[in-house]
Amino acid sequence: MDTRDGDGTDRRTEGPDGPDGSDSPDGPGRATAERATLRLREPAPAEPTPADPGRPGDPPRYAPAWLRLREPADAAARARDLLDPLRIRLANLPSRADGLVVHDLGCGTGSMGRWLAPLLDGAQHWVLHDRDPYLLHFAAVGAPRSAADGSRVTVETRRGDLARLTPDALAGAGLVTASALLDVLTAEEVGTLAAACAAAGCPALLTLSVAGRVELAPTHPLDAEITEAFNDHQRRTGLLGPDAASSAVEVFTAHGATVRAHPSPWRLGPDEAALAEQWLRGWVAAAVEQRPELREPAERYLEERLAACAAGELCVVVHHTDLLALCRPTGGAP
Repeated sequence: MDTRDGDGTDRRTEGPDGPDGSDSPDGPGRATAERATLRLREPAPAEPTPADPGRPGDPPRYAPAWLRLREPADAAARARDLLDPLRIRLANLPSRADGLVVHDLGCGTGSMGRWLAPLLDGAQHWVLHDRDPYLLHFAAVGAPRSAADGSRVTVETRRGDLARLTPDALAGAGLVTASALLDVLTAEEVGTLAAACAAAGCPALLTLSVAGRVELAPTHPLDAEITEAFNDHQRRTGLLGPDAASSAVEVFTAHGATVRAHPSPWRLGPDEAALAEQWLRGWVAAAVEQRPELREPAERYLEERLAACAAGELCVVVHHTDLLALCRPTGGAP
């Protein structure tokens, strides 16, 4: 499973990584970077060891520090309005001795499970999928142990790639989840995901897909151009980027699912200044990578924005969309 993070750019390339931060320690220009940007990715190990089992040549991994930084904003943003229709569907599923089986795709450090498991009643078994064993370790260690009603929550980990996801991999699943994943997939990968969920007959809760819209207050003349350049950067290697949610709605609907969409914006004010700073650095860096002619004005823009952020004078809204796809159940469930 690909561990590429949702609010970012093309996770398969080297270089700046969208609003999640920049692989460059100084963002788009050293003059604007008084403090190093948090590294989102760490290189795969030169040689695997028992403590670090990654293989040479693996894709760069995403730093748990970044995932921890964004986790509170993610939790606050996810659309709780989708939980009641999800609970209704789950209540109609055949009961299992081991409880609800949840497959969390591209789990990263497991933030989706930490958010959702304590909001659902009943025993749960979470199957955590990611291609990075380093992140899977963090996800397993940090997994919740009890559901909303005190029932037991257990976990297992599976290393794999979404491109090879099959209906057999989801056999017995009662729910599929993913967070900040759809926008860093191709149309083919979203089709694979939808087909697997439809064949398994299980609902899918897919949260925090970037919507391509950002609001900053106070406004700046470059806001729109930076946004447009960043959105182009997200799409440049065939990834869906800000088109992901609408594409997923179409694909899941074509497979017979009923799909509900709900906004799930990050709202970053003075209390979230650390996250806003890292988001700004990466967002601008990706825009500059896409349009190098923006470099000089973008350096000044970033300097001004970081100063406002540090002074507690900047508010940022990063728009996302959450989807609940209610696939047609199999096996006679209503």
